[in-house]
Amino acid sequence: MKPAEIHAKWKVLQQKIAQEFDSDIPDLKVMLFLIGVQELGKGPGKYSKRQKEELMHIATCRLLSEMGFYELEGLDQDGWPHWKLVKPVPSFAMMEQELLLKSLAIHYFEDIYS
Repeated sequence: MKPAEIHAKWKVLQQKIAQEFDSDIPDLKVMLFLIGVQELGKGPGKYSKRQKEELMHIATCRLLSEMGFYELEGLDQDGWPHWKLVKPVPSFAMMEQELLLKSLAIHYFEDIYS
């Protein structure tokens, strides 16, 4: 996707999520948190700050697995997924990284909503 297309689809996704959760427009961190909760599979709940960071990490690994950078290693004793880096993630400028994650998140939610 071209940057303009990513921005347009991102705005649509933000609106959809805001309406669905009756909340403010979510930023990328909120979207990563939601993906992490979805991937954990335990539903909404109270999470500590550390757990929220881990959920966002789970989401990032899940999204980057679509490009072959990570693969699911398994679940720990508490049912939390663990990912293994299978090839180095290239260094991206901050804006490139954000566009990449937004693009992958768009595809992730398209799969859920289709």
